[in-house]
Amino acid sequence: MSRLIAILMLAALSGFAQAEEVKGCPAFLDHEQRKLHSRESVNLCELAGGKPMLVINTASRCGYTGQFEGLEALHQRYADKGLVVVGFASDDFRQEADSEEEAAKVCFVNFGVTFTMIAPGPVTGSDANPVFRELNRQSEPPRWNFTKYVVDRDGAVVERFPSQVRPEDPQLIEAVESVL
Repeated sequence: MSRLIAILMLAALSGFAQAEEVKGCPAFLDHEQRKLHSRESVNLCELAGGKPMLVINTASRCGYTGQFEGLEALHQRYADKGLVVVGFASDDFRQEADSEEEAAKVCFVNFGVTFTMIAPGPVTGSDANPVFRELNRQSEPPRWNFTKYVVDRDGAVVERFPSQVRPEDPQLIEAVESVL
């Protein structure tokens, strides 16, 4: 009987540890997000819980769309050090492709994006994606496409960079390296 009690206690402690891991992830990341042009979804707590992030609102028909190349380079350079890059497609500034298929082609075919891309949705206002509602609360909403948010392991915005700051900008790289 005491062996059964010991097994039950270990199971309970294991469940408690898992609950603590989920509890340690900021609530704004704990949402299912559908991936771009996919039926698959991702929970950012599972993908990025306890890891630093670079979060970007993107558009496929924007003068800054070429930044996908630099964002992919950052992803490749820092993924092994724990950085999670996540792009959120959005038409808030009326520059997203007419279809998710076209947006996916821009990201994945034209620019070779391998980091996680989330399906189009709002990033500003009261209808903003839960991730952007929190980023906007902590910092300020995007004023245009390709606004970049460097987020630490605890979910705090360390720095926000406007569209014109390119992924290879030394200040952005310094902010990314500061959270690794």
